[in-house]
Amino acid sequence: MTTVVLSSSFGSAAAAYARHRPDYAQAAARWAVEVAPGSRVLDLGAGTGKLAATLVALGVDVVAVEPDPAMLAQLRRELPTVRALSGSAEAIPLPDASVDAVLAGNALHWFDMALAGPEIARVLTPGGVLAGLWNVMDDRVDWVAALEGVSGSAAIGPRDTWSSWRAATAGLLRPGNGTAERFGTPEQAEFLHGQRRSADSLVATLATRAGLLVMPEPERTATLDRIREFLATRAETAEGDFTLPMLTGVLRARRL
Repeated sequence: MTTVVLSSSFGSAAAAYARHRPDYAQAAARWAVEVAPGSRVLDLGAGTGKLAATLVALGVDVVAVEPDPAMLAQLRRELPTVRALSGSAEAIPLPDASVDAVLAGNALHWFDMALAGPEIARVLTPGGVLAGLWNVMDDRVDWVAALEGVSGSAAIGPRDTWSSWRAATAGLLRPGNGTAERFGTPEQAEFLHGQRRSADSLVATLATRAGLLVMPEPERTATLDRIREFLATRAETAEGDFTLPMLTGVLRARRL
């Protein structure tokens, strides 16, 4: 399955994405931005506005850029006061040196950094921050680790768990991909997070993963049924609401 096919799959589930995907830990967004309230922040690959909403709550001036028309329309419905533009990481519709930070929520791994790196550097002010954020499941918790085994990689991939996200994302700002000569040494950090779910809403959340969105319907149904059956067997998830243990991981680098 190509990256282009996977990255373009979300528009078909924009409303479900907005309803079921988690927000981002405020402490993680604050560390990622590292700028004062009122600073200009670009949410790049903004989706339905999950990260943008967290940034608005921090008091920064947010502009969102998203390439998928359905996701962009959903973002505008969710956050009507946020300036939201059609565009991509590889062709950002903003002037040079116009933002103090560029953030990407669960999106940096979809960018073609050979093209996006220079574009991001172009719109950043000198000393500005580039950061990717990922909401990951805390598979140090027994039932979460077991869920990963039951779900398969289409539902819970290498950037979706605590045990794998650092290795899976560290290379995104590696030398030679358009960032090395423009950004300093990247840093990684993790922040505790969680999402209130029921068994049904957790299944609905996992159904918005790219791998499941492009899966043939019989296989997709079988995978989601298998997850639902697993959740029904666990005391932690069988009845009522529970907190899905999560972290928000951050990879950031500063514009030279």
